[in-house]
Amino acid sequence: MRTVIISGGRIERDFALSFLENETFEQFIAVDNGLRFCYDNQIKPTWIVGDFDTAAPELVEYYQTQTDIPIRRFNPVKDSTDSQIAIELALELGSSEITLLGGTGTRMDHVLGNIQSLMLAKKKGVSCVILDEYNRIQLIDGETRLKKSEQYGKYVSLLPLTTEVTGVDLTGFKFNLTGHTFTSTGSAGLGVSNEIIEDTAEIRVKSGIFVLIESRDLPKRSEISEKSNRNTK
Repeated sequence: MRTVIISGGRIERDFALSFLENETFEQFIAVDNGLRFCYDNQIKPTWIVGDFDTAAPELVEYYQTQTDIPIRRFNPVKDSTDSQIAIELALELGSSEITLLGGTGTRMDHVLGNIQSLMLAKKKGVSCVILDEYNRIQLIDGETRLKKSEQYGKYVSLLPLTTEVTGVDLTGFKFNLTGHTFTSTGSAGLGVSNEIIEDTAEIRVKSGIFVLIESRDLPKRSEISEKSNRNTK
């Protein structure tokens, strides 16, 4: 079962709507101020969770009248973030794949917390990805293959989530490695902004967990202007 979580971080509307139109999900979990995106774009959640400290009161009142949508409301003074609660719900529902929209934005503490929350799914063997228009973020260990034709943007970065990530082999990249150990205190630069140069790149890890970030740059101003000009013709 595939689940999408619509959280209260930054969501670029055109990107998110295009993504949702081209994918199929059985569960739509709206989180706190993610209700605004759902309401404005006529997306009906199958579940709603949160403490609703950032959601507009009138939105919460509206969804409370929708008796076919279960709502789990939490005290703002709690030990879990709203996104973490949503991931736990997705796992409880039996999700085999989870995508989190609105998991990035200006609050870096929330972004880092959301990345750490991916471990909840990782421990259950469930794929869980944070997605925005510029980044695809997930946790990996063991062996991972990335096809150049399917990569998300130009760059591939590997940052250790655990204290150490040992026995790292990289093949098919611009910068390959053999048997390297990454540490959380001194290897960050080595894993940032690599590029796939073969049809398939492989990441092999003996122990530990990486944060895998596939990313692309912001478009240049000239590209934005050109696109704007095309749209006005």
